Amino acid sequence: MSHHVRRDERGSIAAEVAVIAPAFVFLMLLVVYAGKVAEADAVVERAAANAARAASLRQAPGDAERDAQETVSGNLATAGVACVDGSTVVDTSDLRPGGTVRVTVRCEASMSDVALLGVPGRQTFTATAVEVIDRYRSEP
Repeated sequence: MSHHVRRDERGSIAAEVAVIAPAFVFLMLLVVYAGKVAEADAVVERAAANAARAASLRQAPGDAERDAQETVSGNLATAGVACVDGSTVVDTSDLRPGGTVRVTVRCEASMSDVALLGVPGRQTFTATAVEVIDRYRSEP
């Protein structure tokens, strides 16, 4: 009859957790960072597209620029993307029936909540959207 010698394994789980836990936390932070980057990029793209659309519906350049600016800030605020620094450039030089309007949005977002990863504290997202103006709309 053979006897199995049982070794004392108390504490081995604690040692395994101590080794695995930092890697797991790093992985989770990496997932959070990737999610934040993807979401912010999509929000900025959507804000630029919505702003170009809003601007294309206006006939006066000043109104088009104002509507685009308001649309961008509204989109970013609704999505919860806080730009530490940003700009919206509206090109209305071809604002005429059949022409185009171009909106470029730049948003520098803070990444400080995932700074443990060693990523830059801020990430810049830029998007440009062009909207064609309805060829058959009436002139002012």
